[in-house]
Amino acid sequence: MFGLGVYPDPHHRLEVVIEMMREMSLQTDPQAMVQSYGRRMQEFVRSDGFLSISRRGLEYPFYRVTRSAKWARDFDPWKNRDRLPLLKGGILAELIYSNRPHLIHPFHLNPADPAAEYLASTNTLAAIPHYDKGESVNMVLHLFKENAHFTIDDLPEMVWVSNLFGRTVNNLALTRDLQAAYEVVDNELKVVADLQRSLLPAVLPDIPGVELGAYYNTARRAGGDYYDFFELPDGRWGWFIADVSGHGTPAAVVMAMMHSLAHAFPGPPSSPSDMLAYLNDKLANGPASNNGTFVTAFYGIYDPATREIEFASAGHHPPRLLRKNSLKVEVISPPRALPLGILPGETFSSARVHLSPGDHLVLFTDGITETFDHEGNMFDYERLDAAIVAARCESPQTTIDSILKALDTFAHGRPPDDDRTLVVAVAK
Repeated sequence: MFGLGVYPDPHHRLEVVIEMMREMSLQTDPQAMVQSYGRRMQEFVRSDGFLSISRRGLEYPFYRVTRSAKWARDFDPWKNRDRLPLLKGGILAELIYSNRPHLIHPFHLNPADPAAEYLASTNTLAAIPHYDKGESVNMVLHLFKENAHFTIDDLPEMVWVSNLFGRTVNNLALTRDLQAAYEVVDNELKVVADLQRSLLPAVLPDIPGVELGAYYNTARRAGGDYYDFFELPDGRWGWFIADVSGHGTPAAVVMAMMHSLAHAFPGPPSSPSDMLAYLNDKLANGPASNNGTFVTAFYGIYDPATREIEFASAGHHPPRLLRKNSLKVEVISPPRALPLGILPGETFSSARVHLSPGDHLVLFTDGITETFDHEGNMFDYERLDAAIVAARCESPQTTIDSILKALDTFAHGRPPDDDRTLVVAVAK
């Protein structure tokens, strides 16, 4: 096999191979790996020159020269494809399009060959194809000026070793390209996430009779959760929380649509049902309905004068209410209705609840209750209610901290699968 003449002692040869493989494993750049591999292989093959060609993206009889020992400066063919010489026909075209390895001895060069400048003074030529999807897309040629010790018996090992290396380099190049693409996408998603967060209240409003707290965290860069507050006539305030189906950028786009639609409502709603009906018809008749997207939502109108909240829900998880000095959480369940965006003309009924000083009202999205541990168990309502009770009705932030601590303890470090939003109101 090739290299035996150079390293006849198998123990010495093994050490050289180990050193070579360790060096290869340190490479993270495909160009650097090829250069390192080329230097190492010269220790085994001891050729007088080399040439690499490629027909990727081309048709017979065209091919490109990707590397040559005759070049004064080696450059990255992945990043400089336009600089690669494009040749047509000749011996190299026949070799690479044959889809087979070749050992030509003696080699007689036609001076008119398109690749004559690369093959000058060659007496023996070994052509090793690199296969991709069954075709010899790339080829490495080892060039010898004199009679080489390289024989036809060396070809089998050379073909499989060279192809294994070629696949490794190709995967490394793909990894580099994917990493670059991921960085571009991640930067774009960061912009989307920043824009999305700018749609949320920058500062929680100062509403008479209640103290507010909020928590918002997306499972990815951007998400589909949304909460907002609307100042209404007569000192009333609208409280809104919603959850778009799905995750990531598509959900964030619908979330932005929700923000625009909610703020474009024609006049203050006389009841929460009006707002939800308006949003539902806009979404159900809009482009978001074409891909099956829907939105769960809870909207309440709080009147500081009466301490009452009139509320309606579109398939959203019912809020939790903890009365002062109580150890049992109440479920605020409005009449059931479909989520927004499913059926045009859906009607939404409303209900009312009175808040007394010290009462805690907790609005949330399903990323809270549908948090899972490593065994697939769900956090669910029972653990949420226990965390609310454990907060002892001290402040909105105390309640939020208690819920988040319970989530972390339950999940044991498992990252969230869904966006998480909490809005807590404490009556004063």
